[in-house]
Amino acid sequence: MKNIETIIKNQKQYFFSGETKSTKFRINQLNELRKAIQRYEPEIVGALKKDLNKSEFEAYSTEIGMLYKEINFAINKITKWMKPERVSTPLTHIGTKSYIYPEPYGVSLIIAPWNYPFSLQISPLIGAIAAGNCAVVKPSELTPTVSKVIYDMFQELYEERYIAVVEGGVEVSQKLLEQDFDKIFFTGSVNVGKIVMEAASKKLIPVTLELGGKSPAIVDESADLMLAAKRIIWGKFTNAGQTCIAPDYLYVQKEVKDELTRLMEDAIEELYGKNPLNNKEMTRIVNENHFNRLSRYLVDGRVIKGGKVDRNLLAIEPTLIDSIDWDAPVMQDEIFGPILPILEFNHLDEVIENVRAHPKPLALYMFTETDQNQEKIIESLSFGGGCINDTLIHIATPYLPFGGVGQSGTGSYHGKASFDAFSHEKSVVQQTNRFDIKFRYPSHKYGLSIMKKLLK
Repeated sequence: MKNIETIIKNQKQYFFSGETKSTKFRINQLNELRKAIQRYEPEIVGALKKDLNKSEFEAYSTEIGMLYKEINFAINKITKWMKPERVSTPLTHIGTKSYIYPEPYGVSLIIAPWNYPFSLQISPLIGAIAAGNCAVVKPSELTPTVSKVIYDMFQELYEERYIAVVEGGVEVSQKLLEQDFDKIFFTGSVNVGKIVMEAASKKLIPVTLELGGKSPAIVDESADLMLAAKRIIWGKFTNAGQTCIAPDYLYVQKEVKDELTRLMEDAIEELYGKNPLNNKEMTRIVNENHFNRLSRYLVDGRVIKGGKVDRNLLAIEPTLIDSIDWDAPVMQDEIFGPILPILEFNHLDEVIENVRAHPKPLALYMFTETDQNQEKIIESLSFGGGCINDTLIHIATPYLPFGGVGQSGTGSYHGKASFDAFSHEKSVVQQTNRFDIKFRYPSHKYGLSIMKKLLK
């Protein structure tokens, strides 16, 4: 591997050659990426098993299959996305034509997290390629087997002057953040996101930050409780709760709390068995530090389901905790693990007040059969995105942009939004030479009076 400065220098030279900008080139590279993922599927699944103990089902459904859909969607839409968009022209600009040209930023840096180490590395890269950029990708050092697979796949797939993989830990990330990239795309924690944004601000590099936060699930008394229970358990405990858009805590209306809790206990047994620690398909906690952090939360409140741990396996049972309030340690930061605190409410206004009192969440999930309550939550609370009567699935459609707001992130991607994330909208006015508007010049006798009429 050449040094980082040389990689970026070579990529900038290659970008300025113009080769990455043609429609044919972009489509070809995405086609090759899809073929490479297909060839490497066994290695990807094996690496996810080794690093996180992900099952083949979870590996394919959350890390691989979605990428095929994204790639195919981009290939089918690139020609349309690339076309300059003609927009209206005001009367003051008579004789002109106005266009917006989508222009690739240039050389992009894409830093991936460890929780979905393959999909969250490749997904933004699809947007970078579609938009005509070169890129340096930085896999997470906390999932080293996946990182090695990405490196091997890209060594076979792309020239380093186009797409390069840089592996390493914190020191490597710091070195990358010192470079003159044209765009930075980061997925990870809020704290590290602040570091990335600070580094980017020193060079005024545009950033997309996909972060996290405490995302609520809310269940009112009108909800279909059986479906709500199963969908909340699925959304919370997928990937052992190590999902940025997982329900972080549950607000349930007092009248249905006991029944919903019982149904969630049943759902845990249905999805993970009576003894989840014996389930060899259950994803583990990424490392001992995170395991220790999560284990400390188990003393908060009252464990009503789960709570057992296996330090040797770095496994924690899907756990429901009751008797929790906002002062508890488990409610201070994003949990990012298989622990679901349960809070109750009497009136929806209580939920709105408490959610507003904290940073804007990345996701929100409302379970209700009442249109009024649905609209009240959507209109009253700011959040990145979410679902009504389900969890997680809003991230899996290329027709919806995905991203946070406030501390949960800035910018969005997926589908057209991925293309936009790696593109600058360049505005161009084409002026006619067939005539010249005289009153625009200060020497025109009636210029000021005409301007006042036109610009009202």
